[in-house]
Amino acid sequence: MTDRGAGLSRRELVRGAAFAAGLTFAWGPVARAAGPAAPGPPADEVLRRLREGNERFVKGATVSPRRTPEDFRPLAGGQRPMAVIVGCSDSRVPPEILFDQGVGDLFVVRVAGNVIGGAGAFVKGSIEYGIVELGVSLVMVLGHSECGAIKAAIKHLDDRDALPGSIGPLVNSIRPAVLKAKSRPGDQLDNTIRVNVEMGVGQLRNLPPIVAPAVQRGAVKVVGAVYDLSTGSVNPIA
Repeated sequence: MTDRGAGLSRRELVRGAAFAAGLTFAWGPVARAAGPAAPGPPADEVLRRLREGNERFVKGATVSPRRTPEDFRPLAGGQRPMAVIVGCSDSRVPPEILFDQGVGDLFVVRVAGNVIGGAGAFVKGSIEYGIVELGVSLVMVLGHSECGAIKAAIKHLDDRDALPGSIGPLVNSIRPAVLKAKSRPGDQLDNTIRVNVEMGVGQLRNLPPIVAPAVQRGAVKVVGAVYDLSTGSVNPIA
């Protein structure tokens, strides 16, 4: 067996055993996780749901699904989220609220500046876990306007100052986006926020050994978007 075949065999064996036993995989907040996941809704369908949820949020017409204690109990045994959202830690950017989704819908990875490059195994491993073990078909890198981490990276680069603790390495990981955005006309902060998302999307689309092959065979889509704090709108950019 080739290495590629060995890498796929675990999921294929689990699916085959499940179907042979007459088991079905439900999808949604009441489904149980059972090892490598069956595929969830296709990425375009997930994007549609997220877009519609954000439109409700912008209009002030949210339905706030599945947010009571009773809604959490069926999920005690497992989860089947439909998307991975890699977002900023900023307190103003909670993905479940922006997209009007409920418990169990989104697998959220949050780090200041929605950093991908230089983020290390904890962020990248979380994304890979969402794909392999939870079966998500969509990964979204979500930036936002007025991002404090991006502002700090721009200021740090201009001032050439030292930042305490681990803040320095975090901000330095955004440095490539700051440098790349300088060549673009317009507002430096807005441009850097956008470039940072674009670079994160590119890095994930080419990330071995899990994300890149899944993208190449069409099982997973990686996209980018920026949330506008002033309007509430999430705008796709990559």
